Amino acid sequence: MSQRIEKRTVDMRIIGEWVEPKTRVLDLGCGRGELLDYLLQTKRADGVGVDLDLDRITACVRRGVTAYQGDMMAFLRAFPAQHFDRVILSRTVHELNQPAEVILEALRVGRALTVGFVNHGFWKNRWAALVQGRKLRNSVYTTEWAESRPANPLSIADFEDFCRAKEIRVTHRVHLLGDWKTPCPALPNLLAGYALYDLTR
Repeated sequence: MSQRIEKRTVDMRIIGEWVEPKTRVLDLGCGRGELLDYLLQTKRADGVGVDLDLDRITACVRRGVTAYQGDMMAFLRAFPAQHFDRVILSRTVHELNQPAEVILEALRVGRALTVGFVNHGFWKNRWAALVQGRKLRNSVYTTEWAESRPANPLSIADFEDFCRAKEIRVTHRVHLLGDWKTPCPALPNLLAGYALYDLTR
């Protein structure tokens, strides 16, 4: 199993533990539909995804996953409050132009919101930036600066401050070490490579 697939598997398993069977799920930035397909298979979820990338949407359709190409904010605004049981932003929030707006709108249309992101405050990321003095380039951040990914990196401290300021309730949190599978025992903003949060209003 490749490292990328193993990371995705751990991520999906944790999110799957938070999803109740037969619930309505919206995956924002659904990519190629791996997570939605997993939830359809294991939880019999009624799932739909949205992504801007046409190739990714095509891959979703090939999997048998319902997905739409388009802007996620426009998609969210089309639904009434609490239409979905859960909205998911897995490895997406750092690429959003207006993450606060998307998160708050997701909490309006969903009874719960799951957010997963790479912790930019992870010590290896800090060390690489200090020593190299350049945009991070490693197994997590694989692109050159000109490709602008991630566009808006955040840390665990950033995210928890945001939740407090917006009075968003954290019902579950999981912090994983740099291997993306071992629970982080302490100092997550420094030692965790990946974070998952389950949120409600």
